[in-house]
Amino acid sequence: MQLAGKHIVLGITGSIAAYKAAHLVRLLKKEGAEVRVLMTPLAKQFITPLTMATLSGNPILVEFFDPENGQWNSHVSLGLWSDLLLIAPATANTIGKMANGIADNLLLTTYLSAKCPTMVAPAMDLDMFKHPANQQNMQTLVSRGNIMLDAPAGELASGLSGKGRMLDPEEIVQHVVALLAPSAQPLHGLTALVTSGPTHEPIDPVRFIGNHSSGKMGAALANELANQGARVIFVSGPAKVMPPPHPNIELVKVQTAEQMHQAATSRFGEAQIAVLAAAVADFTPENPAKQKIKREGQQLQISLKPTTDIAAALGAQKRPNQLLVGFALETQNEEQNALGKLSRKNLDLIVLNSMNDAGAGFGHDTNKIAIIAKDGSKTNFDLKSKAAVAHDIVSAIAKHLPKP
Repeated sequence: MQLAGKHIVLGITGSIAAYKAAHLVRLLKKEGAEVRVLMTPLAKQFITPLTMATLSGNPILVEFFDPENGQWNSHVSLGLWSDLLLIAPATANTIGKMANGIADNLLLTTYLSAKCPTMVAPAMDLDMFKHPANQQNMQTLVSRGNIMLDAPAGELASGLSGKGRMLDPEEIVQHVVALLAPSAQPLHGLTALVTSGPTHEPIDPVRFIGNHSSGKMGAALANELANQGARVIFVSGPAKVMPPPHPNIELVKVQTAEQMHQAATSRFGEAQIAVLAAAVADFTPENPAKQKIKREGQQLQISLKPTTDIAAALGAQKRPNQLLVGFALETQNEEQNALGKLSRKNLDLIVLNSMNDAGAGFGHDTNKIAIIAKDGSKTNFDLKSKAAVAHDIVSAIAKHLPKP
């Protein structure tokens, strides 16, 4: 009952994802929250007020007044009563009106008068989600202090596949608990350092040495750690994927292996957990050219020097109360190489995945891992989404945390 005594106003808008609101109310009630539901007129076309009234245990509010007795439904009172205004699903239409101060229904007037935090779970087709107007509206809401949840990729009602799905109710509840009852989270009070993405090692001002890391695994780990209550220092190279905005995540952007080394070592002292998910370059050009290299002749030789080993550097300065997690992406002798890395770099856990496994490695939305602990124990996992893999890794971290 992590939300016992909390008052939540759930706003439902006219999206096919409104059917998920029924399960969301059940989960919020299960955690002890008192829930009152506001529906836009169009939302009634997707899920019935009777369903939501039954599940929430409260009358459903749609209009400004009750047409049967003329009783006024006060948006001001609702805003004062609530600890959180949660709008799930939130359509592009509602997000646009929120960003521009339009108040043409009870939900929007409640939003404009609420003193509590507002959390928004977008739900729309991928082209609407990516449209510059919608992206700008979402950024406007975030800049004003609203909490904008992710809209992950997946199958959409249109038959297309891409970003725009409403976050699953279980994940929304994790965000609500993290906001309203942070002390109930398993990792509350802990700080986690996460490195993510590739590094770009400059050859000249326009060329670099890099790799195919997208940053998906690191982003999923940062999000999972934050959802479980940790304060996350997220050090990312130039990755394609970043975690969704989260009050527990601090973003530190870097480009090169040396910049990542400096950021990681300077912040490691704040952390009890460090997860090194970045694909850091092992070599960097010794003398990067200050101007673009022109084609002259048939060959170009570039002298490379080793980069600093970040995992080994953190392992050397690790304190007894810190847990250090490394990654091993291998193509041969996978377990042997992972065990060697675990020992040499003074890691506590190593996450092993193989480039030989279909659906694992760079760029995929899925991963197949094994987690090996320094005590020699090993746990193998099936192919899963990277979000599910992140949950498995964070569960292992919680299990192996040093005792206070």
